Amino acid sequence: MSISEPPTIPQSDYVRRWRAIQCIMAEKDIDIILTYSDDRATAGAAHARYLTDFPPHFEPVCVLMPREGEPVLLCGPESEEYARLVGRVEMTRVLTEFTHPDEDYPYARIRGFGEIVRELLGGGRVVRVGVGGLGAMPGSVLESFKRTLPEAEWIDVEAELRGVRAIKSGPEVAVIRYAYRVAAKGMEAAYSAVKPGVTERFVAAEAEYAMRRAGSEGMGIDTIVASGPNTRPILARTTLRRIERDDLVVITLAPRVEGYHGAIARPIILGYPGDEAVRAAETAHRAQLKCRASIRAGMLGRDAEATGRAVMSEAGWGRNFLYSGIHSVGVVEFEPPIYGPSSEETLRENMVVSVDIPLFDAPWGGLRVEDGYLVRKDGCEWLSKTEIDEKDKVES
Repeated sequence: MSISEPPTIPQSDYVRRWRAIQCIMAEKDIDIILTYSDDRATAGAAHARYLTDFPPHFEPVCVLMPREGEPVLLCGPESEEYARLVGRVEMTRVLTEFTHPDEDYPYARIRGFGEIVRELLGGGRVVRVGVGGLGAMPGSVLESFKRTLPEAEWIDVEAELRGVRAIKSGPEVAVIRYAYRVAAKGMEAAYSAVKPGVTERFVAAEAEYAMRRAGSEGMGIDTIVASGPNTRPILARTTLRRIERDDLVVITLAPRVEGYHGAIARPIILGYPGDEAVRAAETAHRAQLKCRASIRAGMLGRDAEATGRAVMSEAGWGRNFLYSGIHSVGVVEFEPPIYGPSSEETLRENMVVSVDIPLFDAPWGGLRVEDGYLVRKDGCEWLSKTEIDEKDKVES
């Protein structure tokens, strides 16, 4: 599998996103939307990356969206120059609330939230404020913002913002497709590295090296390489345990490329880890294939998820299917819509979803088989095929 230069998201796509959010503002009579982002690895950067292409690091940022025109990126003083370098917006402002109380910034122009809002709106009155990332925003920061606009109503619009992200544009699909190619490179390197005597961290290092060389900017979740008894938890951590001759090894990779993710998980059978582990791996692969065959635009996501869950239940592992088996993929590796038994959400054309078949908390350990798909009108496109899958003749 050859890897070329990664595609990028054009400026026109960011403008389209702003306009989509401004349509929501008009419908809900919202004067400004304020989204919060930080550098928490899994989901922290989502709003800033989606709206401005800025990846927060060390300091949090907010994106301030007016009813008309371009948004403003609000950052700390140490992020200002990088924000101007890579951000897709014209206006960047250093926010008082994002300065450190014990640090001096003698050459930065630092402004309060109220001053920036007045500048953006020309002194207009703010009645309703929509907020994204409210669950992650520190209470002290939120209270400072509210004191600036004491008469405003503050409304959580996280669900609406996620809805805009759910359907992928052509450029987004191209970037995500590339991210899955990078993930495949990492999985192939991990397969080659798994041998008796090497540590889990050695395998993870080989996978991450291959993905970095192929264009990954980082990981959407920490790389998971779990072996033997370490495979039992859902969220295993990669350790210095040395892989043994008859181990089951479970690998989960999620590289980030241009802000977007590809996620692949595979169990690797080394030697013979026992009848139940081998049967479980074969069953999880069958469940993945069953889900893949069912996915199409217009159906309830829970109905697709149910096909895989049924395969696992019929084999006796229903109680080990411990979470929702389908979720969306984008600027967060695991983001809504999430499709489990209680979901009412529909699969829509040009969504990218991950089918994650879990089997955890078994006496002998656990595993997952995870693949990514682009939802089409009459089916789906398998995005995460690796050379290992091709050799094993896993049919798409």
